[in-house]
Amino acid sequence: MRRFVALGAAALAAVSLQAPPAAQAESRVRVSAAYELPGAKVYPEGIATDPRSGALYAGSYADGTIYRTTPGRRVAEVFLPAGTDARHTANGLRVDRAGRLWVTDSTAGVTVYDTRTRRLLARFDVPGAGPRFVNDVAIGPDGSAYLTDSVRAVVYRVTPREVARGGRATLTPRFDLAGALEPHAPDAFTLNGIVADPRGRYLLTVDLTGGDLYRLDLASSAIRKVRLSGGDMFHADGLEIQHGRLWAAHNTAYAISRWRVTADGSAARLERRVADRALQFPTTLVRRHGVLYVVRSQFDKGGPLGPGTPEVPFTIAAVRGI
Repeated sequence: MRRFVALGAAALAAVSLQAPPAAQAESRVRVSAAYELPGAKVYPEGIATDPRSGALYAGSYADGTIYRTTPGRRVAEVFLPAGTDARHTANGLRVDRAGRLWVTDSTAGVTVYDTRTRRLLARFDVPGAGPRFVNDVAIGPDGSAYLTDSVRAVVYRVTPREVARGGRATLTPRFDLAGALEPHAPDAFTLNGIVADPRGRYLLTVDLTGGDLYRLDLASSAIRKVRLSGGDMFHADGLEIQHGRLWAAHNTAYAISRWRVTADGSAARLERRVADRALQFPTTLVRRHGVLYVVRSQFDKGGPLGPGTPEVPFTIAAVRGI
């Protein structure tokens, strides 16, 4: 937690929180509360949707609690209590096609659960004893999971065979981006959000400090910077990709951007960017039925990034029009 406070505070000081004129002019985007997360100090960070059941999952960065809400319910239930399986945080979340919930723990690794029984299926730990911050997770079409490490600037991979074996194992680095990233301070966060091409050709991951997006080729292992036009990815956190469009939550800018990605993933053009304080420090998002569900972390209100008092209840926002 202390490491994250120091890194986050530096990032917060480095960016203006004022919406750019173009974003201020946008008037058709609507932000509302979709559902509530019970608790006075939730500070949510990750979100995932189960395409089979329609359930949404959210995780607390503060204590690792996992919440679940189902269609028609306004208030989420506790799906996994704080401290379950010794998890101290809950960062990135994903539900795969087999109905397994993946939960990253910043200092430990990732745990995998059966969403039907809530049973722990497997655990994968970060190798070594040095600094680490396991952040976000993406699932490829073949069932492989890919996880970003914001301190080590690597992407780990967990294969379907490893998950099927169950038990406890060590994460294996698949991509090392240390030599590809723009120069940054030694203690700066780098890799954050990550998504998988639906056709299984590549991954896209963002360097929130450098403001760049990277394409990781799954066949050749090539690492290339995506050509961005019309904007940048500074302070971009969680990502979502659907039908050639990419959405990014820009945490300290209180913004969401939407990009058109080329078929091969080599370039992306900014289509729209909206900044709104009602997003309450957005950390990530998912899109379902044309609506973006955005995590309102409130990290800057008595949480990891600053003093103050959060608005209670914590909520997940529904954002329409972008």
